[in-house]
Amino acid sequence: MSGPIRRGLKEILRKDPSDIVILSSLRTPITRSYKGSLRSAYAEELLATVLRATLTSNPSLDPALIEDVAIGTVLSELGGSKAGRMAMNHVCYPSTTSLYTVNRACSSGLQAITNIAQQIATGMIRVGIGGGMESMTRGYGSKAIPTTLWPELKESEVKDARDCIMAMGLTSENISERYSVSRADQDAFAVMSHSRAAKAQANGLFDAEIIPVETRWQEMTKDGEKVGEETRITVTKDDGIQPDTNVEKFLKLKPAFKADGTSTAGNSSQISDGAAATLMMRRSVAAELGLTSSIVGKWAGTQVAGCKPDEMGIGPAIAIPKLLECTGLKTEEVGLWEINEAFASQAIYSIRALGVEKRLEEGRVNPKGGAIALGHPLGATGARMLACLLPELERQGLQTGVVSMCIGTGMGMAGLFVRE
Repeated sequence: MSGPIRRGLKEILRKDPSDIVILSSLRTPITRSYKGSLRSAYAEELLATVLRATLTSNPSLDPALIEDVAIGTVLSELGGSKAGRMAMNHVCYPSTTSLYTVNRACSSGLQAITNIAQQIATGMIRVGIGGGMESMTRGYGSKAIPTTLWPELKESEVKDARDCIMAMGLTSENISERYSVSRADQDAFAVMSHSRAAKAQANGLFDAEIIPVETRWQEMTKDGEKVGEETRITVTKDDGIQPDTNVEKFLKLKPAFKADGTSTAGNSSQISDGAAATLMMRRSVAAELGLTSSIVGKWAGTQVAGCKPDEMGIGPAIAIPKLLECTGLKTEEVGLWEINEAFASQAIYSIRALGVEKRLEEGRVNPKGGAIALGHPLGATGARMLACLLPELERQGLQTGVVSMCIGTGMGMAGLFVRE
């Protein structure tokens, strides 16, 4: 999956005409499903917003040069391919631009970005967009676990096969028990996520990466009944962040998945709605088009690895070492880490297993918070994380960053990116 990879920091940092460069990486606000500001929006509506913004942010690029668009999505009807194509055409991409969707569960957005990077690396296309979209408000309840399944699988003699549909919360509990991640540590980690996200939001650190979304809004009762008139609103900020939370509040929350468990609604990721998109091309193409001054970073490799389905959260601790081995980087040569917070238990375990606890304390792991505070719109998360990573690399004056996440059914994925 890595494509043409250079080994060692010196080679990775070297600018080369064959580099797969990034011209923009943008996202919508990430908002709470069912209760948040984007609850009435469609996934393809959010996708249209970031695709339109990609053109607006790159006015010198002829849209006809964008050959292919890959979009990660998990819950969208018909895999999101028809609605995604319609949304792309709706915001004035030409019919010559193709689109497809990707579903690798929680890493779908990173997979889409990787696919486009590899297509460029192999000469299949010259310019493309990778991203993700998800409205968990519209799809989560009915589609998160298959309701129609080959009966023999449910009673398979192979435990790993049966465990592929284990509730994600139970996999979190397994990690907590097997790797001694305490409830206190999980709650403290969750509070840190919210605190960092709140500080970043207050200081405007998300502003450059977020594209406002104009959508519909209607008040609802606690029972979900719509009341009053529908109005138009413009959503500009992530709305799952709790700036005033603390450990005492989280301690009051009951275990969400197991009576004597440690994973709660407070130390687990929020179900969310959102979208993101990243524009990429070969460096030589950017030079040909006079766009080198617009380059913000480059893709430097991706790796994926499998693990046991019943502890799928350890995925980053397996995928990241594989990525580092492939690229010849040392752990200390990675400037910034974005490790998805599906659950505090698995994020803590991964950070410990990778030996980057000190980097966490220094604000170089999830420095602006993670999915516990910002939310986890499944198909879009990987692309959202990249949109957060690139401006933070610039702000901290760092060169390299890793985006990684665990994946339902037992996998991990990790991508390496370099600031221009």
